[in-house]
Amino acid sequence: MNYKKYLLLFALFFVVLAVYCQDEKDNTDYLITINTDYGKIKLILFDDTPLHKQNFLDLATAGVYDHIIFHRIINNFMIQTGDYTTRNQPVDYNPKIIKDPVTAEILPHYLHVHGAIGAARSGDDINPERKSNSTQFYIIQNNKGAHHLDGQYTVFGQVMSGYEVLDAIAAQPTSKRDRPLKNIRITVDVIEVSKADIEKFYNFTYK
Repeated sequence: MNYKKYLLLFALFFVVLAVYCQDEKDNTDYLITINTDYGKIKLILFDDTPLHKQNFLDLATAGVYDHIIFHRIINNFMIQTGDYTTRNQPVDYNPKIIKDPVTAEILPHYLHVHGAIGAARSGDDINPERKSNSTQFYIIQNNKGAHHLDGQYTVFGQVMSGYEVLDAIAAQPTSKRDRPLKNIRITVDVIEVSKADIEKFYNFTYK
């Protein structure tokens, strides 16, 4: 028996399998759904902000975002969530999954357009590196964008559908501190789908 031949074939099989798996990975993405009483907001995260993308996916799949609220909303500007201290139900996850502030990934081609997903952060006076809060994020609700924020915060995703839900949430009455008078709670689902389907069904083009 020619063992060298079989070992070569065995090694070649795994090379082909690795290439196939990488191709599959390159052709799929994660579609994220934020479920609210006002409807669903669907979004994707950008591959070229990998630290923020992976951090968000880790938090979402662990359940960190489930049963928390939109704690800050400003109509004709943005809605903000991600504060896990606002949860009203226990969720079993490893607290170590909530990391230190995330290194900024501020890229010039991602602007604060309508539906942009941005990472909240502390001000420049105490955070000159503009690192992102590890859990909190906002969604631009103004249909003209919020371009005064461009270049200052990491934009790491984009809404695919549910703009009417953004408007419904942003229209809710708030306190003087911009907190909704009625708690608007969320849960988050993550599914893997083909990039071709995202482009087809959400009129989105991957760069």
